[in-house]
Amino acid sequence: VELVESGGGLVQAGSSLRLSCAVSGSTISNYAMGWFRQAPGEEREFVASISWSGASTDYVDDVKGRFTISRDNAMNTIYLQMNSLKPEDTAAYYCAAVPSGNREYVFRRRYEYAFWGRGTQVTVSS
Repeated sequence: VELVESGGGLVQAGSSLRLSCAVSGSTISNYAMGWFRQAPGEEREFVASISWSGASTDYVDDVKGRFTISRDNAMNTIYLQMNSLKPEDTAAYYCAAVPSGNREYVFRRRYEYAFWGRGTQVTVSS
């Protein structure tokens, strides 16, 4: 299973970006998916997750109301719409996948995810 992120870039505070994660090697229909981020010198942290059905989502508190995770199982792709970006959102963003037998379940912990992309850089200037 290969995950490839795209859509990162350099933007000003208050701007928007949409990250994509294209998956190959397997259909994502039975995978819960997540986004994580890692700033220089920091641990990789949870940002958002979505169940394989798309019915359940979860977000870290400081992106709630600004970021939206979504998925298109037909396109084997997930997205992270990021609005009202702040300088503290600057990080490398990674998508991740985990097989899931529960259509509603979402995952927050790094160790729960089996597959990872290589990341895309998001830099927000003040």
